[in-house]
Amino acid sequence: MPELIVLSLVQGITEFLPISSSSHLIILSKFLDFAKEDLLKNISLHIGSFLAVLVYFRNEILNYIKYKKILILIIIASTPVIILGYFLVKLEVIDYLRGMKIIGWTTIIFGILLYISDRFKVQKKLNHDFDLKSSIIIGVFHSISLIPGVSRSGIAITFGRFLGFNRVDSAKISFLLSIPTLFAVSFYGIYSLYETNDLIVKKLNFAFIIMSFLFSYTAIVFFLKFLKKSSLTVFVVYRIILGFVLLYLAYL
Repeated sequence: MPELIVLSLVQGITEFLPISSSSHLIILSKFLDFAKEDLLKNISLHIGSFLAVLVYFRNEILNYIKYKKILILIIIASTPVIILGYFLVKLEVIDYLRGMKIIGWTTIIFGILLYISDRFKVQKKLNHDFDLKSSIIIGVFHSISLIPGVSRSGIAITFGRFLGFNRVDSAKISFLLSIPTLFAVSFYGIYSLYETNDLIVKKLNFAFIIMSFLFSYTAIVFFLKFLKKSSLTVFVVYRIILGFVLLYLAYL
């Protein structure tokens, strides 16, 4: 099924790049005339990404569980987005944030912030300098990523760079920060799949999970290799071009 492959590929690539996976899924579903973009399908794609992070960072996760410090700080940093996300879903506000104009503006604005942050000097190391202050700052701004176009990965990397962490460590913070958030999303998604009586919907969403996992894992490997040698400028340029195209189409 073309829809399965395309959406899983887009989710896998964009979830961990600073370009917003949710906005790309919304845009593609709209302009390629796929079946109506829905929250459950979106969540299933994110479950695949969650599993990819767990598998790739399994050794680091086990190490952090053993030594607890960074694990606790990551949980603290993840709290604002989980709480805010819960209320946005319960109050049915989340769908109103998925408009093309909002995505266009957030894509540009947070792309510019990403560029500015990438000019900051590297002063800190993840294992030694990630403290309570850093986790709170990144966590509060990370909650903004619930708005499509901001990018969960992008906002975490942006404020990681603002705080003086290098590109690779900032990306690792964003990956680790995704675990509690994606766990909450995955729990909600699995429960929703369990509740539905439609076998076709269940099979389709499980297929999305598997394909998203494969593409997400590949994206993590290549993105970390890329950051060791290159800046974030290419993502900034992409965001600004995409943002202006979306605003042009939205305001026509």
